[in-house]
Amino acid sequence: MTKVAVFGAGSWGTAFATVLAGAGNQVSLWARRQSVCDVINTQHENPDYLPGIRLSEAITATHDPAAAADGAEAVVLSVPSQSLRENLRDWAGVLPDAVPLVSLMKGVEVGTTLRMSEVIAELTGAGPERIAVVSGPNLAREIAEGQPAAAVVACADEGTANRLQKLCHSGTFRPYTNTDVVGCELGGATKNVIALAVGMAVGFGFGDNARASVITRGLAETARLGAALGADEHTFSGLAGLGDLVATCSSPLSRNRTFGEKLGQGMTVAEIAGATRQVAEGVKSCSSIAELAHRHDVEMPIAEAVTKVVAGEMTPKDMLFSLVSRSAKAERW
Repeated sequence: MTKVAVFGAGSWGTAFATVLAGAGNQVSLWARRQSVCDVINTQHENPDYLPGIRLSEAITATHDPAAAADGAEAVVLSVPSQSLRENLRDWAGVLPDAVPLVSLMKGVEVGTTLRMSEVIAELTGAGPERIAVVSGPNLAREIAEGQPAAAVVACADEGTANRLQKLCHSGTFRPYTNTDVVGCELGGATKNVIALAVGMAVGFGFGDNARASVITRGLAETARLGAALGADEHTFSGLAGLGDLVATCSSPLSRNRTFGEKLGQGMTVAEIAGATRQVAEGVKSCSSIAELAHRHDVEMPIAEAVTKVVAGEMTPKDMLFSLVSRSAKAERW
């Protein structure tokens, strides 16, 4: 039985651990808090993040990163994107050599504008043939419940992508392979920002026309940024692009869509963040995505407007109407 280490016992890390266990692997799940480990090991549940979901006995939890990584044939990283660098500084010395390092994270680092695969490469020294990304329409609770879902496993090395595909393929989870790491990461990070905007439209009471318009124009923004960074344009019409965008913008299970909805209803960023343990990645990544776009002369009005709302420089109402009232000049896509 293959051992896989999953670093991060939040909702998506725990859900992906259930995928790996369902595919026949032994999973060692690292959790930041010992109390979470104790409940997972004794009650086979993670009530803080996935209450009511029974976890496989093939999943064991530990607070010791060395114990989690020992003997692992693949390491999966699933922590908030803005904490990855700090965590990897602690973990780099215990991660096994030569095994794939898989990112489940969907964000762009604040300050550096690095994608998560780039942070992993910088902190671990791993080459592109070892660094992979899993992305797609993967709402954690539905995955953990065993509902059918699909995703993309992307790695510059096709052989690594194929091996990881087999590692997480189960009766309810269908992974596809791709070599476009850049496109998959940009799709995953940017859709969170677009979901914030859609949520604001929902919270403000706008209907399906407004939501569909934001989703479609958000996809255009993502594709423009991807083109500037060398991504494959076809990625954005697939699971890691449109698929992930639609799920995140449409579902009440989406943290970013829900966060945006509360902003549209008049709550502040601080009030919403203080009321939940979950992290809405788009709130942190919106500014770095907008900065990345500026560096490459890419126009991303939705990302820029969301950044202003999060910073308190614009109200959700003003943001939504400002997008509609923009100049009607011709735009690509």
